[in-house]
Amino acid sequence: MPPAAGDRAPAFSTRTQFGEPVGPDDLAATPYLLVFFPYAFTGICTGELAELQRLVPRWQEIGTRVLALSCDAMFSLRVFAEQERYDFDLLTDHWPHGRISRAFGAFDERAGCALRASFLVDATGTVQWSVVNPVGQARDMDAPLAFAGG
Repeated sequence: MPPAAGDRAPAFSTRTQFGEPVGPDDLAATPYLLVFFPYAFTGICTGELAELQRLVPRWQEIGTRVLALSCDAMFSLRVFAEQERYDFDLLTDHWPHGRISRAFGAFDERAGCALRASFLVDATGTVQWSVVNPVGQARDMDAPLAFAGG
């Protein structure tokens, strides 16, 4: 079950597309938007993350870190980010496969990939806003920013 508004966000540790660690200490006292996406290099995911890239400056203005996560390997995510010119961190949930996605209730067991889920987490680690969509249904990337007042 995905954490709802008012719930603590699950703690997690992983790596960015550059191999840099990201964990509870890195996210402490920092609001963040965590966007799960099924697969790098696919149509809907590429479109959603392009929209997210467009909104990064507005997220930065309100002091919120933008993170996107999939079950793709770190090296695939690095090439994807470079190709698409994303300047936010892409996180890998490759091994153990889907561990973070499962913790957030955002894993499609049948397809073996993350669902299209987004979680806005405040500086105390509390979920403020969330949405979980099926793999084939794109999200409104402006919705969490509108909620956050950006």
